[in-house]
Amino acid sequence: MLIQQISSAQNPKIKELLQLREKSRIRRETSLFVTEGMREFRQALDSGYDVISLFICREIAPSFQAPSNKGTLYEVTPALYSKIAYREGTEGVIAILKAREHRLENITLGSNPLVIVLESVEKPGNLGAVLRTADAVGADAVIVCDPLTDIYNPNIIRSSLGGVFTNQIAASTSEEAHTWLIDNNISILTAQLQDSVLYYQAKMANPTAIVLGAESEGLSGFWREKAHQKIMIPMVGKLDSLNVSVSAAILCYEALRQREKQ
Repeated sequence: MLIQQISSAQNPKIKELLQLREKSRIRRETSLFVTEGMREFRQALDSGYDVISLFICREIAPSFQAPSNKGTLYEVTPALYSKIAYREGTEGVIAILKAREHRLENITLGSNPLVIVLESVEKPGNLGAVLRTADAVGADAVIVCDPLTDIYNPNIIRSSLGGVFTNQIAASTSEEAHTWLIDNNISILTAQLQDSVLYYQAKMANPTAIVLGAESEGLSGFWREKAHQKIMIPMVGKLDSLNVSVSAAILCYEALRQREKQ
């Protein structure tokens, strides 16, 4: 790996790094993205992502061993690292990686798939938290329909703790996702309050897709009409909705419970 020293924030590579971190348009145009932290970097590497550049602060990460033949290594000063780091505690490691195409046809399903479908979820932190849940329950895939944020948003990578790299993810329209689910004989359960049964009364032990919408709008009429069954989480307080990531966790663990009983 080629090693270069950088101390100035005006260096073109530093400017490229900051643009990729801050602008989704640049990430789309270049098919590159930024990740921070030792854990996230290792997960990306273990998942086969291609490394373009590595930025290391040796004063913070003196023992870090860069993978051989993996892009260019830039050693930066502590002062410069403090300017380019997105958050504290990232262990002195920042990387530029090659993005992947997240298409439905690239998903490989197991014999009894569990799929999470998110419609128009806008907040990166919510999507990241759902990806953590997907990893925890061993979901086959997460499908992001009509996305309002890109998969490689730094807040998604951070809040998912690297779940962006450990899960199979696809981005598509709702129509494309519905066709794919039907073609793969996956039952569609939509989370909504209207005309629904309690979630633990629904059958989730067989191939299942749990479909959730954003808290503000809920699911569109499209998914409400396409549901094989509508399910709800009981709400006994004065509020009528949970954070989408909390809802996803409750429903996915019920699916896991039912499958473990088989």
